[in-house]
Amino acid sequence: MKMHQKAWLFALAIILTALTLRAAVTVVPPLISTINNDLPLTAATIGILGMLPTAAFGLFGFLTPYVIRWASLEKLVVIAILVGIVGQVARVLAPNTPLFLIFSVIAFGGLGAGNVLLPPLVKKYFPGKIGLMTALYVTAISIGTALPAQLAVPVADATSWQFSLASWAGLSALALIPWLVALFSPRTTADPAAAPGPPAAVAGQGAAAGEPQLQVVSTPPAPAPKMNLWKSPTAWGLTFMFGCTSLNTYALFAWLPEILTEAGLDRAHAGSMLALFAALGLPLSLGIPLIAAKMRNPFPAVLVMLGCFVAGYLGLLLSPAEGTWLWVSLAGLGPGTFPLSLLLINHRTRTQLGAGALSGFSQGMGYTLACTGPLFFGLLRQWTGSWTVPFLFLFATLALLGTGAWIICRPKMLEDDFAPHPAA
Repeated sequence: MKMHQKAWLFALAIILTALTLRAAVTVVPPLISTINNDLPLTAATIGILGMLPTAAFGLFGFLTPYVIRWASLEKLVVIAILVGIVGQVARVLAPNTPLFLIFSVIAFGGLGAGNVLLPPLVKKYFPGKIGLMTALYVTAISIGTALPAQLAVPVADATSWQFSLASWAGLSALALIPWLVALFSPRTTADPAAAPGPPAAVAGQGAAAGEPQLQVVSTPPAPAPKMNLWKSPTAWGLTFMFGCTSLNTYALFAWLPEILTEAGLDRAHAGSMLALFAALGLPLSLGIPLIAAKMRNPFPAVLVMLGCFVAGYLGLLLSPAEGTWLWVSLAGLGPGTFPLSLLLINHRTRTQLGAGALSGFSQGMGYTLACTGPLFFGLLRQWTGSWTVPFLFLFATLALLGTGAWIICRPKMLEDDFAPHPAA
């Protein structure tokens, strides 16, 4: 297989995998009432189902780096996709609600592992195109988030809710094909630790303009420093940036329609505003990594997005029924820190092992933190009867986001946190 063909193969594999990382999650909420006809879903069960994705993303994301040392990234991503397929198919065959939830966790676990594996795969095969590939695969995540929610009901009406849920396993099966081709094709994958010699791009020279350039970086074998990420300021900085971004995003996904309908908007209008909030993620996913990849320290971009968050929240709190589209648009620009967080996984690590460790820790801990967003926002609303205290909670998390971003945006590598100090 020629080098430019390998480049397209791995680019296709990464993008198709990214398309699958949210389908099993967003296809369910539009079909809750339909599923309830066959599998009883109480209010408590629906609440648990809403928290399962971020909880599973956190748990399986945190565990994934521990197995990166004994299996190649390519084999692990194949296993993750297969686990996701099994979970998606098995849950529609579940005879009762507890089994439906258990198999959903299995499906979400495969997706959570995929979340962690994509950044180090980008670093491994496209070290010279990290900004571009991050933009492409995060955009694919955004598309893969919106399409299942949009198509869930029409497909279920034409067939059944079981087929509507299970059909997205077909997309996962499609994403599996290029990885299997790569695994079984000679010399399409490389273990960087196995190839001696100085760092070198083994492919990509002379590629036509506009083609993805495959650059499998080979580094001399050397003992990797032990990295306890619990003690790393860099890891915690990215965790707070990533986690608080996800917390705010999921809180608004859960509560924005309620805020707006209580302010006097009809449900259709409130739904349109939620769609606007979600749609802004698409251009942000494409543009932010391309811009930030050229910045030595992208913290000024974070400040702009934090300003959008704050302005949007103030508008929604003080005047939700007037200028709603403006407040929602501003709030929707804030989560541009999400694709920036994924970019920084590679821009703040020197090695694939470091990228895998940082990806797993920040996403594992970050998604665990994100679980608290919709829950605490709702509890604070219930306890106070006002939206003021819940928004104050979000403002506090934005301060934590900004602090984490200031740490991770500094041009300092994760590995530097564990470098031996020179003798005095």
